[in-house]
Amino acid sequence: MESDKAEKTQVRGRWPKGVSGNPKGCAKGSRHKVTQAVQALLDGEAEGLTRKAVEAAMGGDMVALRLCLERICPAPKDRPLRVKLPEVKGASDLPGVTGAILDAVASGELTPSEGQAVAGLVEAHRKSLEMQEIELRVQALENHMGGGK
Repeated sequence: MESDKAEKTQVRGRWPKGVSGNPKGCAKGSRHKVTQAVQALLDGEAEGLTRKAVEAAMGGDMVALRLCLERICPAPKDRPLRVKLPEVKGASDLPGVTGAILDAVASGELTPSEGQAVAGLVEAHRKSLEMQEIELRVQALENHMGGGK
Protein backbone atom coordinates (compact mmCIF):
# COMPACT_ATOMS: atom_id res chain seq x y z
CA MET A 1 0.00 0.00 0.00
CA GLU A 2 2.79 2.38 0.94
CA SER A 3 4.69 1.71 -2.32
CA ASP A 4 1.55 2.41 -4.40
CA LYS A 5 1.20 5.80 -2.76
CA ALA A 6 4.89 6.61 -3.28
CA GLU A 7 4.65 5.78 -7.00
CA LYS A 8 1.81 8.25 -7.51
CA THR A 9 3.40 11.21 -5.73
CA GLN A 10 5.27 13.98 -7.43
CA VAL A 11 9.00 13.75 -8.05
CA ARG A 12 10.72 17.16 -8.03
CA GLY A 13 7.45 18.91 -8.78
CA ARG A 14 6.52 16.59 -11.65
CA TRP A 15 4.20 13.65 -11.80
CA PRO A 16 5.80 10.32 -12.73
CA LYS A 17 5.28 9.14 -16.29
CA GLY A 18 1.80 7.69 -16.80
CA VAL A 19 0.34 9.23 -13.63
CA SER A 20 -1.86 12.31 -13.76
CA GLY A 21 -2.52 14.80 -11.01
CA ASN A 22 -6.05 15.05 -12.40
CA PRO A 23 -7.28 11.57 -13.34
CA LYS A 24 -10.57 12.96 -14.72
CA GLY A 25 -8.72 15.24 -17.17
CA CYS A 26 -10.02 18.51 -18.57
CA ALA A 27 -13.72 19.21 -18.57
CA LYS A 28 -15.44 18.57 -21.90
CA GLY A 29 -15.56 21.69 -24.03
CA SER A 30 -12.91 23.51 -22.01
CA ARG A 31 -10.59 25.75 -24.00
CA HIS A 32 -6.97 26.70 -23.56
CA LYS A 33 -6.38 30.14 -22.01
CA VAL A 34 -4.57 31.37 -25.14
CA THR A 35 -7.55 30.34 -27.30
CA GLN A 36 -9.89 32.19 -24.96
CA ALA A 37 -7.69 35.31 -25.10
CA VAL A 38 -7.58 35.27 -28.91
CA GLN A 39 -11.35 34.85 -29.10
CA ALA A 40 -11.82 37.77 -26.71
CA LEU A 41 -9.61 39.96 -28.93
CA LEU A 42 -11.51 39.01 -32.08
CA ASP A 43 -15.01 39.37 -30.61
CA GLY A 44 -16.90 41.90 -32.71
CA GLU A 45 -14.02 42.31 -35.17
CA ALA A 46 -14.80 39.42 -37.53
CA GLU A 47 -16.74 41.56 -40.00
CA GLY A 48 -14.06 44.27 -40.13
CA LEU A 49 -11.26 41.74 -40.53
CA THR A 50 -13.15 39.95 -43.28
CA ARG A 51 -13.74 43.23 -45.12
CA LYS A 52 -10.02 44.09 -44.81
CA ALA A 53 -8.99 40.66 -46.18
CA VAL A 54 -11.37 41.06 -49.13
CA GLU A 55 -10.03 44.56 -49.84
CA ALA A 56 -6.44 43.28 -49.71
CA ALA A 57 -7.35 40.44 -52.07
CA MET A 58 -9.02 42.87 -54.47
CA GLY A 59 -5.88 45.02 -54.28
CA GLY A 60 -3.70 42.15 -55.49
CA ASP A 61 -2.47 40.59 -52.22
CA MET A 62 -2.09 36.96 -53.29
CA VAL A 63 -2.06 35.56 -49.74
CA ALA A 64 -5.29 37.37 -48.93
CA LEU A 65 -6.75 36.24 -52.25
CA ARG A 66 -5.90 32.59 -51.51
CA LEU A 67 -7.42 32.94 -48.03
CA CYS A 68 -10.64 34.38 -49.43
CA LEU A 69 -10.91 31.76 -52.19
CA GLU A 70 -10.32 28.92 -49.73
CA ARG A 71 -13.28 30.19 -47.71
CA ILE A 72 -15.53 30.72 -50.74
CA CYS A 73 -14.70 27.45 -52.46
CA PRO A 74 -12.96 25.04 -50.06
CA ALA A 75 -10.95 22.10 -51.35
CA PRO A 76 -13.26 19.20 -52.15
CA LYS A 77 -13.63 16.50 -49.53
CA ASP A 78 -14.76 12.95 -50.02
CA ARG A 79 -17.76 12.53 -52.22
CA PRO A 80 -20.18 9.65 -52.60
CA LEU A 81 -19.07 7.32 -55.36
CA ARG A 82 -21.61 5.84 -57.72
CA VAL A 83 -19.85 2.80 -59.11
CA LYS A 84 -21.59 -0.44 -59.90
CA LEU A 85 -19.60 -3.29 -58.38
CA PRO A 86 -20.46 -6.99 -58.52
CA GLU A 87 -21.73 -8.58 -55.32
CA VAL A 88 -19.09 -10.31 -53.20
CA LYS A 89 -20.24 -13.56 -51.65
CA GLY A 90 -16.88 -15.22 -51.45
CA ALA A 91 -13.22 -15.00 -52.41
CA SER A 92 -13.97 -16.19 -55.94
CA ASP A 93 -15.94 -12.95 -56.56
CA LEU A 94 -13.04 -10.64 -55.65
CA PRO A 95 -11.24 -10.63 -59.04
CA GLY A 96 -14.46 -9.40 -60.66
CA VAL A 97 -14.70 -6.57 -58.14
CA THR A 98 -11.10 -5.45 -58.59
CA GLY A 99 -11.58 -5.68 -62.36
CA ALA A 100 -14.64 -3.42 -62.10
CA ILE A 101 -12.61 -0.92 -60.04
CA LEU A 102 -9.84 -0.93 -62.65
CA ASP A 103 -12.40 -0.41 -65.44
CA ALA A 104 -13.96 2.52 -63.53
CA VAL A 105 -10.54 4.16 -63.11
CA ALA A 106 -9.63 3.53 -66.75
CA SER A 107 -12.89 5.07 -67.99
CA GLY A 108 -12.53 8.12 -65.74
CA GLU A 109 -15.55 7.23 -63.61
CA LEU A 110 -13.18 7.12 -60.60
CA THR A 111 -9.93 8.96 -60.03
CA PRO A 112 -6.91 6.76 -59.29
CA SER A 113 -6.97 7.78 -55.62
CA GLU A 114 -10.70 6.99 -55.37
CA GLY A 115 -10.04 3.61 -57.02
CA GLN A 116 -7.31 2.95 -54.48
CA ALA A 117 -9.67 3.84 -51.62
CA VAL A 118 -12.38 1.52 -52.95
CA ALA A 119 -9.80 -1.24 -53.43
CA GLY A 120 -8.80 -0.74 -49.78
CA LEU A 121 -12.42 -1.32 -48.75
CA VAL A 122 -12.52 -4.46 -50.88
CA GLU A 123 -9.31 -5.65 -49.19
CA ALA A 124 -10.86 -5.08 -45.75
CA HIS A 125 -13.87 -7.11 -46.87
CA ARG A 126 -11.57 -9.87 -48.13
CA LYS A 127 -9.89 -10.03 -44.73
CA SER A 128 -13.26 -10.32 -42.99
CA LEU A 129 -14.24 -13.17 -45.35
CA GLU A 130 -10.93 -14.87 -44.64
CA MET A 131 -11.43 -14.52 -40.88
CA GLN A 132 -14.95 -15.92 -41.16
CA GLU A 133 -13.64 -18.91 -43.11
CA ILE A 134 -10.90 -19.55 -40.53
CA GLU A 135 -13.44 -19.39 -37.70
CA LEU A 136 -15.72 -21.87 -39.48
CA ARG A 137 -12.79 -24.25 -40.05
CA VAL A 138 -11.72 -24.07 -36.42
CA GLN A 139 -15.28 -24.77 -35.25
CA ALA A 140 -15.53 -27.73 -37.62
CA LEU A 141 -12.22 -29.13 -36.33
CA GLU A 142 -13.30 -28.67 -32.70
CA ASN A 143 -16.61 -30.41 -33.38
CA HIS A 144 -14.82 -33.23 -35.21
CA MET A 145 -12.34 -33.70 -32.34
CA GLY A 146 -15.15 -33.67 -29.77
CA GLY A 147 -13.98 -30.47 -28.13
CA GLY A 148 -16.81 -28.29 -29.45
CA LYS A 149 -18.43 -25.84 -27.09
